[in-house]
Amino acid sequence: MTVGGVMYFHSYMFGDLLLCSSMSIIILVMIVWWRDVIREATFQGHHTFVVQRGLRWGMLLFILSEVMFFFSFFWAFFHSSLSPSIELGSQWPPVGIVPINAFDVPLLNTAVLLTSGACVTWSHHAIISGNRYHTIVALFITVVLGIIFTGLQAMEYVEASFTIADSAYGSTFFVATGFHGLHVLIGTSFFNSLFF
Repeated sequence: MTVGGVMYFHSYMFGDLLLCSSMSIIILVMIVWWRDVIREATFQGHHTFVVQRGLRWGMLLFILSEVMFFFSFFWAFFHSSLSPSIELGSQWPPVGIVPINAFDVPLLNTAVLLTSGACVTWSHHAIISGNRYHTIVALFITVVLGIIFTGLQAMEYVEASFTIADSAYGSTFFVATGFHGLHVLIGTSFFNSLFF
């Protein structure tokens, strides 16, 4: 998929075909993997204590790696903002960049994200208590809020007055928020799979 993406962005022949086919294969693998995990856990009863502990450790290490991943983006942003170099015009944000007002769409998106976190927690507690109806309702609301978040972020990108190529500000903004949006999109697809 990475090679297909690079080929597509550089307009090489068959780059779009390679990108789309590899994304289709990844989606197929995800669907089959989710199907197998559900079968193993519910119908076959293979999730013993050792398997559950392994899944928990795997998730813990994954979350730790994600914390480090996003810490590097925040480090880059704060390093550039607290000590803007001569290449940045010795000021932050750099000359010519009008930053997005944090109290507009970003604040709304934060509220949407926190609400979706509350809804998934509600769903988790409903699962523990065996309340199927509340589990389904909470998961549905979580998926809808994830879709709303992604739409608002896309709208924010379209209306931004700067691009990823505009200095360290644009690159750290779009890379950090883009990867965060990708995580939300992947989480939304996971919750959608759980919902169905």
